[in-house]
Amino acid sequence: MIERAHSRWVAVAFDDLPGWNADRPREWWPALLRGCVRPPSAWVALCKDAARVGNPDVGADDAQLRAWLEQRLQAYRVEAPDGDADGLLTGYFEPEFDASRRPRGAYRIAIYAPPPDLASRRPYWTRKQIDTTAAAKRSLDGLAIAYLDDPLDALVLHIQGSGRLNIKQAHGSVQRLRVSYAGSNDQPYKSVGRWLIEQGELQPGQASWPAIRAWAKRNPARVNALLWSNPRYVFFTESPLPDPALGPNGAQGVPLTPGRSVAVDPSSVPYGTPVWLASTEPLAETPLRRLVMAQDTGSAITGAVRADYFWGWGEAAEQQAGRMKQPLRMWVLWPRP
Repeated sequence: MIERAHSRWVAVAFDDLPGWNADRPREWWPALLRGCVRPPSAWVALCKDAARVGNPDVGADDAQLRAWLEQRLQAYRVEAPDGDADGLLTGYFEPEFDASRRPRGAYRIAIYAPPPDLASRRPYWTRKQIDTTAAAKRSLDGLAIAYLDDPLDALVLHIQGSGRLNIKQAHGSVQRLRVSYAGSNDQPYKSVGRWLIEQGELQPGQASWPAIRAWAKRNPARVNALLWSNPRYVFFTESPLPDPALGPNGAQGVPLTPGRSVAVDPSSVPYGTPVWLASTEPLAETPLRRLVMAQDTGSAITGAVRADYFWGWGEAAEQQAGRMKQPLRMWVLWPRP
């Protein structure tokens, strides 16, 4: 058994991993190699071998890659310090929205770069103050990166921490860029879904993003109250999007892979660790049993058996991530002594 700060790992056989033989290691291998750019110290030697084994020229199939994993790694069940092995799997995604470089028409909701006084004023202005007070607005003059046409889209960007913007140019072409987290106002995060439940507008278990958006369409006069219930505000930096097939960098500092990267509590599972998930997909309740990489974290991702599943980008990813709140059991794979 391995003891960590907020978890314990109990050694098990690979046969104990539900669905282990049904997954496709070849589909997971690129996420492993991305994680190997910044591996845990225990993985340095194995990462070199993984690059060789997973090289397309070698031609290893799923069975051969699975055998390599079983030979080189030990599987451990992740538990809380008290032995509880049950946890929670949620989902997240990279939003993608149309945007404008200048305020025009409906495009009036600004996405801002960090203000110069962000570090000296802690906590910074709340979301409501930024929207309504002259002093807060002056502090952000000239810092707008782009403008969106829906305040809920901006809130989604703030919650997810990164996103893709499609900016239409004057000559008709589209500039695609990524905005990434560059700081916050240091105010606490409050769930707008929880606020709707407390207001009696939604029932517990119904506060998915599709339901929140539907409520906002029915109640346009109350959208600001919804937004201001979450005082946390996020600032961004922009960068090009040279490869649309890659996700944003996670906390490990490597690009996230849709369906193969998760956010974890790093005090329970170190970045760069392979993780086996046993859960279900939202709505259909079909089994979700697959190998992923621990490559990110989040303020709400705390505890031993806790993960946030990266769905990718676009509308379908938003729909899945927004509904995901599933029971979870998880295992880690770690180099044998």
